[in-house]
Amino acid sequence: MFKTGFFRFLLIYAGFVLFAITSFLVLSSCHTESSKVPDKPNILWIVADDLGTDLGCYGNDVVSTPNLDNLAAQGVKYEHFYTVTAVCSPSRSTMITGMYPTSIHCQNHRTHFKKPLPDGVVPITYLFRKAGYFTCNGNFRDKNRPGKQDYNFKADSIYDGTDWSQRQPGQPFFAQIQIHYPHRAFLHDTLRPIDPEKVKIPPYYPDHRITRQDWALYLETIQILDRTVEKILIRLDEEGLAKSTVVFFFGDQGRPMLRAKQFMYDPGIHTPLIIRYPDGKMKGTVENKLVSNVDLAAASLALAGIPIPEYMQGIDFLAPNVPQRTYVYCMRDRRDETVDRIRAVRTNNFKYIRNFYPEKPYTQFNTYKKQAYPVLTLMQALHRKGELTSAQDQFMSDTKPPEELYDLTKDPYEIHNLYKDNAYADTLQQLRTLMDTVLAKYDKGTYPEDVREIEYAEKLAAKRYKQLMKHRGLGENPTDEQILKWWEDYFTKLTGKNLKTNNVK
Repeated sequence: MFKTGFFRFLLIYAGFVLFAITSFLVLSSCHTESSKVPDKPNILWIVADDLGTDLGCYGNDVVSTPNLDNLAAQGVKYEHFYTVTAVCSPSRSTMITGMYPTSIHCQNHRTHFKKPLPDGVVPITYLFRKAGYFTCNGNFRDKNRPGKQDYNFKADSIYDGTDWSQRQPGQPFFAQIQIHYPHRAFLHDTLRPIDPEKVKIPPYYPDHRITRQDWALYLETIQILDRTVEKILIRLDEEGLAKSTVVFFFGDQGRPMLRAKQFMYDPGIHTPLIIRYPDGKMKGTVENKLVSNVDLAAASLALAGIPIPEYMQGIDFLAPNVPQRTYVYCMRDRRDETVDRIRAVRTNNFKYIRNFYPEKPYTQFNTYKKQAYPVLTLMQALHRKGELTSAQDQFMSDTKPPEELYDLTKDPYEIHNLYKDNAYADTLQQLRTLMDTVLAKYDKGTYPEDVREIEYAEKLAAKRYKQLMKHRGLGENPTDEQILKWWEDYFTKLTGKNLKTNNVK
């Protein structure tokens, strides 16, 4: 009897142990599955408009960007991410195709008579859709409204919707959320205003109260951008999507400032790139390799397990065995009504720029810049008075040098042009050869532009400029002094502080 009872006890105990082990394995398995990146992860692009590397996590100690700083701490921060151009429509055309804009007739801004993409080239949303993904492009203010596209080509049904909530249950998504900030017109951050006296002005700008106020408002708009990103990330958490979504954050080009946007200097093409993986992979990593925004398409497709088309010019920079870039290629052509042609190659240490129209000034008239950039008018006025430094006055020259060469390790502001310096003759020749190779590969068959485009852009710009100046109460052709007075009054009204009380001249 004792043996029978003891045997029964052993059976019960063994059953209990087996049950406990099985339960633990099941629970462990469930936990592993929930934290594992799915085979088809959601991919989210959060795109800022006109953002330089002016975040706390990129070294700016005046601006407050705790949410983007935290995103960088949770993911991978890329120190050397560059856009192929410094204005939205050709840059965005590149992002969505993985092709250089000069290869797909999309290099001008803006294109009013759009053409289809070359045969065989498609927006990457077509490839995501074919792989079972829901594709959407949303507006940061209202998820039921489409976000900015500005593509310089014609295509049907680029997106399935405006928000991932419109997809089928369980369907993976490739989503973009377009955030207008910090594009001009800048906003005043009443929650955390920035003292214009504390901002750091590059030496190629005059240290003037208008410059400082304009820069402070740019940084304040970035702070509003930061809080906008916070809302998107909170939504991912609340909807249980953070553990299945790879988040990309980047800008479509650099700062909306003079000598930055629309030009080939680093402030116009250098923008943040932060990638956060749902499994915490590479958490807190800082990457120093060169990356171009032509690479975003290929990398995103690869994350989803979608084959990268052979025609695609971007590379999967996230793959472990892909050779690193030794240069990035950048370009500028017509910008609205202003015709120019500039090409650049940037390596880790040098920037080479080729100006195809050296007879044209950097500051040839452009309606958008004249009405939106107060520092442009300020510098034009100070140039006439002879009150600019040599570094500042370079950009006001009536002509451009045919070539520009900068040693970026010694001259990060790109002020000292070395193309005539014999000590850099070998470097110059190497970069000339590289440029010729790049142009032959990526810059064929895109000239001349249809004359209708230029004529239409000129007429549209002239009409808009006169209308805007009249709306500001300045008449159709105001003087620079009248424009500067308008800006001082505008800044005073926006911030509630008299700009003329600024201690700077």
